[in-house]
Amino acid sequence: MEDEKIVALYWERSQAAIAETQKKYGKYCHFIAYRILNSNPDAEECVNDAYLSAWNAMPPHKPQRLCTFLAKLTRNKALNRYFHEHAKKRCPETNLILDEAEQMLPAATDASFDEVVLRDLLNRFLEELPKEKRILFVQRYWHFYSVKEIAQNCGRTENNVKVILSRTRTKLKNYLQKEGIPV
Repeated sequence: MEDEKIVALYWERSQAAIAETQKKYGKYCHFIAYRILNSNPDAEECVNDAYLSAWNAMPPHKPQRLCTFLAKLTRNKALNRYFHEHAKKRCPETNLILDEAEQMLPAATDASFDEVVLRDLLNRFLEELPKEKRILFVQRYWHFYSVKEIAQNCGRTENNVKVILSRTRTKLKNYLQKEGIPV
């Protein structure tokens, strides 16, 4: 079923909306949550929570890209669950990824920037990257792939992937600072 029809089902408050969402995007949403939580039951619960959030958001919200909307909801649910359950003991790989991201982005508590502006700057930065570097960056900081997995996926050495990611983080940090975002 096409996304427009699924969104219309949400707007009609039809229970079929959830079933169609699960059919079309269930595996993708589960993949996102599992990458962060590394637990099938926790991932399933986050996906279900994301469906509930989608149900509550539509109407009045009408997402232009349902896939992206659901991915963001799922990722946020999984990250919130991760932070809640691992406040004291984090998975070393997830902790490393979050620490890397923290070095190149402004603190969430910093009120001197607009989140919409930051999102637009990040999108512009990613669009300007060569395709392969953009893929590596997204795999690492959106899908939470390990360096080893990224290296295997793209046929590079782990060291080469680390260097590319490090340089890309530095470029992003410099780009944001040049645009007036404090990092």
